[in-house]
Amino acid sequence: MIDTEEKIIEEEIAETDEEVAVQDQDSADDVASEPVESAVSPVKNNRRKNERRPSRRSERARQEFENKIISVRRVTRVVSGGRRFSFSIAVVIGDKKGKVGVGVGKASDTPIAIEKAIRNAKKNMIKVALTPRGSISHPTETKYASARVFLTPAPGKGVIAGSAVRVVLELAGVKEVSSKILSRSKNKLNIARATVKALKQLKTKKVK
Repeated sequence: MIDTEEKIIEEEIAETDEEVAVQDQDSADDVASEPVESAVSPVKNNRRKNERRPSRRSERARQEFENKIISVRRVTRVVSGGRRFSFSIAVVIGDKKGKVGVGVGKASDTPIAIEKAIRNAKKNMIKVALTPRGSISHPTETKYASARVFLTPAPGKGVIAGSAVRVVLELAGVKEVSSKILSRSKNKLNIARATVKALKQLKTKKVK
C-alpha cells in the first residue's frame, strides 16, 4: 500500500522593488523614512534566513557527491475535493571514492522530492571497503525484498553490470567487478538497495 503523503505547503515570496514617484518635493521632505526602513528590514532578514540555508546545504551536497535518479513514480490520491498528485523519487548518491547511499523522497513537487531523496540517501550512506585497484575483495550475494544480486571481482574487465546495479557501483567507485541479478524483480529501488547491502557485507563501516 502507498503511504499517505503529508501536506506540503509551499510559500512563494516574490521580492519586488517598489519605486515611489514624488511629484511634490515639499511634501516629500515631510515624509519620515526611518519607520518604513525599520518595518521592511526585519522582513528581508527573515527571508534570507529561510531561503539561504536550504540552498547552501543542497549546494554542498551537490559539490561533494554525484547523484542519479533511478526511479520516478507518480502517486494519485483520491480525496473528497478531487485528485491529489505526488511524486516518489529514488536517488543514488556517491563520491566515487567508496561512499554510496540510496534514498527515497516524497513530495507534491519533483524538485522537493529530489532534495528529500538526497538527504535520505546521505543518512543511509555507507563506506565500501575497496581493493587498491578499485575492486571488491571476494564474491558476495545478498537479497533485499524480492531482488537478489550477486557480485564478484573481475580484474581488468571493468564494471560488468546493468540497471540500478551499475549506477550504485559506479557512484561507489567500484571499477573492476562483475554482477548478476538472480531474481526476476524489475524494481530498481530494491535492486539498488540489494547492491548496497552486498557492498556493505565487504567489511564496511557506516558513515557518521
